[in-house]
Order: sequence, then C-alpha cells, then structure tokens
Amino acid sequence: MSELTLLSENKVAGGWHRQFKHYSNTLNCEMRFAIYLPPKIELGHRAPVLYWLSGLTCTDENFMQKAGAFKRAAELGMIIVAPDTSPRGDGVPDDENQAYDFGLGAGFYVNATQSPWQQHYQMYDYIVKELPDLIEAEFAVTPQRAISGHSMGGHGALMIALRNPRRYSSVSAFSPICNPSDCPWGIKAFTGYLGDDKTAWLNYDSTHLIKQISHHDFIPALVDQGEQDQFLTAQLKPDALIQAAQLNNYPLVYRSHPGYDHSYYFISSFIDDHLAFHAEYFN
Repeated sequence: MSELTLLSENKVAGGWHRQFKHYSNTLNCEMRFAIYLPPKIELGHRAPVLYWLSGLTCTDENFMQKAGAFKRAAELGMIIVAPDTSPRGDGVPDDENQAYDFGLGAGFYVNATQSPWQQHYQMYDYIVKELPDLIEAEFAVTPQRAISGHSMGGHGALMIALRNPRRYSSVSAFSPICNPSDCPWGIKAFTGYLGDDKTAWLNYDSTHLIKQISHHDFIPALVDQGEQDQFLTAQLKPDALIQAAQLNNYPLVYRSHPGYDHSYYFISSFIDDHLAFHAEYFN
C-alpha cells in the first residue's frame, strides 16, 4: 500500500477537506485525490464513502471547490472522495495537440490497451480497485460505497456501477456522456485508448451496459440533466440511455431541468438531492 502525503487541509462545515498525493502502482505515476471527512469522524465514528468522478479538464479540486456539498455531507455523515481525472506527471503521454478531450485530464475511466497509453491510463482499475483499497486502509470508513460524477465523470460513475453493482449501494450522475461509443468525445477517446474494435468499446458504454445488466443486479440510479446544456444533443445523448433502460425495465430516475447548463451552477443547485439519494441507500 502506497504512503499518503498530505498536501493541504481546510476546516469546513465542521469537518475537514484534505488533499493527498500517493504513488499509484496501477497508473505508474504519482496521483492526487481530495477527501472530505465529516465531523463524525473526529468523534470516533466510521462513515460511508461517496466517490465523485469529475469531467474533462478537471482535477480533484473542481467538485470540492465549486459544488457546495460540504454542509449536507456533514449533516448526513458522509465521506466524499474526489480523485483526479487522469494520470499525470513526467513521462505520462498527452495528446500531441494538447486537446482538452484526450490525454491529460481526459482519462475517460477506461483501461487503455493501445500504445503509448496503456502504461499509465488504467483509470478503471484505479477507481474500482486501487483507490478504494487505499481509502479503506487509511480512513475510518464503513464498507458502504456510492459513486457519482459529472459529464465524463458521469459516464464513469454509471459505467463503473453497472459493471460492479455489488460494490456500490447507489449511483448518480449530472449531465453524463450516456452513449460514448456513439458521440464525438467518446469515439475519439475510445479509438485512442482502446483501438478500432468497437466491441471493446461497449464494455465502457452505459447505454449498452444498462441493457445487459441482470434484474438481480439493478442498482438505484439517478441522473440529472440541464435542458440548456450546450453538449446535450451531440455529446451526452441521454435519450439513448433512457430508451435502453426502458428496454430492460431498469428503474432509472431521470430528471430534466429547464434553464440549466453544463456548469457547476447546475451541479451546486441539485447536489443536496444527490447526497440525500445516496444516504437513503447507505442507510
């Protein structure tokens, strides 16, 4: 188990926001994550964990600084863990044109199979295995986990939960990339990380996965989408996910919100609902 190095800490909502770095054997580089520890931790109690996956260009900082989640998380007694969105550092490859939608800041939560990406871009294994193992070894957590995210991270949260329904008590997403094998962002990322075999892409596509999951493994799922989201039609494609869920009688809770866009203004408006949703299934 890698050692944690504390980078920063701030008292907030009666608890602590802390930022750590550690060496990841999965990603073969140093990684950073942020964690919110509610007040109950200092009183000697354990708490369940919500993993938050952020979107393109983000780091561990975006959600923690912009979402306004701490007060409700403190009330609910919930730990929040926010990892970075890709491997980083010297020797980690980036898009040759430094595009925002591939390479650094754009790991898409997959295990890359193509050169030169496969040495570092193993984000699926990092989120599903290495990071939770580290959190559970170092912090006062219960065995309960939930997962959530935004945009690329919403894709990651839904996909990971649908592939591992018994590891998570619930899943939610804001403005997720619902059908990445059929949108420009996803096609670019999957081609680069996974190659041209589109059958391999389907393992990371929530629209495909939600049609395949057994009824015995259904996991509570909430998706919120802003109707004025500039990426709604071309990139996010929630209708594909909704139709796939209906085909499998999957009880997806989908909410559409007039006037809201793709930004953290949207997330901060409804984050309390998501925290309460996960708390219900933690309990």
